[in-house]
Amino acid sequence: MSSVNIIEGALNAKGLKVALAVSRFNDFITSRLLDGAVDCLVRHGAEREDITIIKVPGAFELPLVCERAAQSGKYSGIVALGAVIRGSTPHFDYVCAECSKGIAQVSLKHGVPVGFGVLTCDSLEQAVERAGSKAGNKGVEAAMAMLETVRVLEQL
Repeated sequence: MSSVNIIEGALNAKGLKVALAVSRFNDFITSRLLDGAVDCLVRHGAEREDITIIKVPGAFELPLVCERAAQSGKYSGIVALGAVIRGSTPHFDYVCAECSKGIAQVSLKHGVPVGFGVLTCDSLEQAVERAGSKAGNKGVEAAMAMLETVRVLEQL
Protein backbone atom coordinates (compact mmCIF):
# COMPACT_ATOMS: atom_id res chain seq x y z
CA MET A 1 0.00 0.00 0.00
CA SER A 2 1.37 3.43 -0.91
CA SER A 3 1.85 6.13 1.69
CA VAL A 4 -0.70 8.87 2.16
CA ASN A 5 -0.14 12.57 2.71
CA ILE A 6 -1.63 14.00 5.88
CA ILE A 7 -2.01 17.70 6.41
CA GLU A 8 -2.62 18.63 10.00
CA GLY A 9 -2.43 21.88 11.92
CA ALA A 10 -0.20 22.51 14.91
CA LEU A 11 -1.12 24.46 18.00
CA ASN A 12 1.47 27.12 17.34
CA ALA A 13 0.58 30.81 17.61
CA LYS A 14 4.14 32.10 17.16
CA GLY A 15 4.23 35.01 14.73
CA LEU A 16 0.46 35.24 14.28
CA LYS A 17 -1.62 38.37 14.64
CA VAL A 18 -5.02 37.49 16.08
CA ALA A 19 -8.21 39.46 16.62
CA LEU A 20 -10.55 38.47 19.43
CA ALA A 21 -14.04 39.87 18.86
CA VAL A 22 -15.93 39.66 22.14
CA SER A 23 -19.49 40.55 23.07
CA ARG A 24 -20.01 42.79 26.11
CA PHE A 25 -23.52 41.37 26.63
CA ASN A 26 -23.33 38.69 29.34
CA ASP A 27 -19.86 40.02 30.21
CA PHE A 28 -19.65 37.86 33.33
CA ILE A 29 -19.49 34.90 30.91
CA THR A 30 -17.71 36.41 27.90
CA SER A 31 -14.89 37.82 30.05
CA ARG A 32 -14.09 34.25 31.12
CA LEU A 33 -14.15 33.10 27.50
CA LEU A 34 -11.82 35.98 26.60
CA ASP A 35 -9.41 35.18 29.43
CA GLY A 36 -9.29 31.56 28.29
CA ALA A 37 -8.66 32.48 24.65
CA VAL A 38 -5.86 34.94 25.49
CA ASP A 39 -4.23 32.45 27.85
CA CYS A 40 -4.41 29.73 25.18
CA LEU A 41 -2.82 31.94 22.52
CA VAL A 42 0.00 33.12 24.81
CA ARG A 43 0.70 29.57 26.02
CA HIS A 44 1.04 28.50 22.40
CA GLY A 45 3.55 31.20 21.48
CA ALA A 46 1.59 34.37 20.67
CA GLU A 47 2.98 37.69 21.82
CA ARG A 48 0.48 39.76 23.80
CA GLU A 49 1.09 42.75 21.53
CA ASP A 50 -0.01 40.62 18.54
CA ILE A 51 -3.46 40.05 20.09
CA THR A 52 -6.15 42.66 19.46
CA ILE A 53 -9.34 42.59 21.51
CA ILE A 54 -12.38 44.14 19.83
CA LYS A 55 -15.41 44.65 22.08
CA VAL A 56 -18.89 44.74 20.56
CA PRO A 57 -22.31 45.27 22.15
CA GLY A 58 -23.68 41.75 21.61
CA ALA A 59 -23.46 38.52 19.64
CA PHE A 60 -25.54 39.94 16.78
CA GLU A 61 -22.77 42.47 16.06
CA LEU A 62 -19.99 39.87 15.94
CA PRO A 63 -20.34 38.96 12.22
CA LEU A 64 -19.94 42.55 11.02
CA VAL A 65 -16.90 43.18 13.20
CA CYS A 66 -15.34 39.85 12.19
CA GLU A 67 -16.02 40.77 8.55
CA ARG A 68 -14.22 44.10 8.91
CA ALA A 69 -11.29 42.49 10.77
CA ALA A 70 -10.93 39.82 8.07
CA GLN A 71 -11.26 42.41 5.31
CA SER A 72 -8.46 44.51 6.84
CA GLY A 73 -5.85 41.84 6.10
CA LYS A 74 -4.19 42.54 9.46
CA TYR A 75 -5.01 39.22 11.11
CA SER A 76 -3.98 35.62 10.57
CA GLY A 77 -7.10 34.51 12.40
CA ILE A 78 -10.06 35.74 14.41
CA VAL A 79 -11.89 34.32 17.41
CA ALA A 80 -15.53 35.32 17.97
CA LEU A 81 -16.65 35.13 21.60
CA GLY A 82 -20.15 35.64 22.94
CA ALA A 83 -22.89 34.18 25.08
CA VAL A 84 -26.54 33.99 24.13
CA ILE A 85 -28.81 32.60 26.83
CA ARG A 86 -32.36 31.50 26.01
CA GLY A 87 -35.14 33.67 27.38
CA SER A 88 -38.89 33.47 27.11
CA THR A 89 -39.12 34.98 23.60
CA PRO A 90 -37.89 33.82 20.16
CA HIS A 91 -35.14 36.49 20.25
CA PHE A 92 -32.60 33.77 21.18
CA ASP A 93 -33.29 31.80 17.99
CA TYR A 94 -32.85 34.81 15.71
CA VAL A 95 -29.66 36.02 17.35
CA CYS A 96 -28.06 32.56 17.38
CA ALA A 97 -28.97 31.81 13.76
CA GLU A 98 -27.76 35.13 12.35
CA CYS A 99 -24.60 35.17 14.46
CA SER A 100 -23.48 31.68 13.45
CA LYS A 101 -24.42 32.18 9.79
CA GLY A 102 -22.66 35.53 9.59
CA ILE A 103 -19.46 34.29 11.21
CA ALA A 104 -19.31 31.26 8.91
CA GLN A 105 -19.72 33.54 5.88
CA VAL A 106 -16.76 35.67 7.01
CA SER A 107 -14.43 32.67 7.04
CA LEU A 108 -15.58 31.46 3.64
CA LYS A 109 -15.55 34.88 1.97
CA HIS A 110 -12.12 35.98 3.19
CA GLY A 111 -10.31 32.69 3.78
CA VAL A 112 -9.48 33.81 7.32
CA PRO A 113 -10.15 31.22 10.02
CA VAL A 114 -12.70 32.39 12.59
CA GLY A 115 -12.92 30.34 15.77
CA PHE A 116 -16.54 30.09 16.89
CA GLY A 117 -16.67 30.69 20.63
CA VAL A 118 -20.26 31.87 20.90
CA LEU A 119 -22.17 29.98 23.56
CA THR A 120 -25.81 29.26 22.79
CA CYS A 121 -27.20 28.00 26.07
CA ASP A 122 -30.62 27.22 27.50
CA SER A 123 -29.65 28.48 30.96
CA LEU A 124 -27.16 30.56 32.88
CA GLU A 125 -25.87 27.38 34.51
CA GLN A 126 -24.99 25.91 31.11
CA ALA A 127 -23.13 29.10 30.17
CA VAL A 128 -21.12 29.04 33.40
CA GLU A 129 -20.23 25.38 32.79
CA ARG A 130 -18.91 26.20 29.30
CA ALA A 131 -16.95 29.28 30.37
CA GLY A 132 -14.40 27.54 32.53
CA SER A 133 -16.34 25.25 34.82
CA LYS A 134 -17.38 21.60 34.29
CA ALA A 135 -17.46 21.64 30.50
CA GLY A 136 -14.12 23.41 30.04
CA ASN A 137 -13.68 26.82 28.48
CA LYS A 138 -15.11 27.24 24.99
CA GLY A 139 -12.96 30.35 24.48
CA VAL A 140 -9.90 28.11 24.71
CA GLU A 141 -11.46 25.61 22.30
CA ALA A 142 -12.33 28.33 19.77
CA ALA A 143 -8.78 29.73 19.92
CA MET A 144 -7.29 26.26 19.43
CA ALA A 145 -9.58 25.54 16.46
CA MET A 146 -8.58 28.84 14.85
CA LEU A 147 -4.86 28.13 15.42
CA GLU A 148 -5.04 24.66 13.91
CA THR A 149 -6.99 25.95 10.91
CA VAL A 150 -4.47 28.75 10.27
CA ARG A 151 -1.67 26.18 10.23
CA VAL A 152 -3.61 23.80 7.97
CA LEU A 153 -4.30 26.58 5.46
CA GLU A 154 -0.59 27.41 5.34
CA GLN A 155 0.05 23.90 4.04
CA LEU A 156 -2.65 23.86 1.37
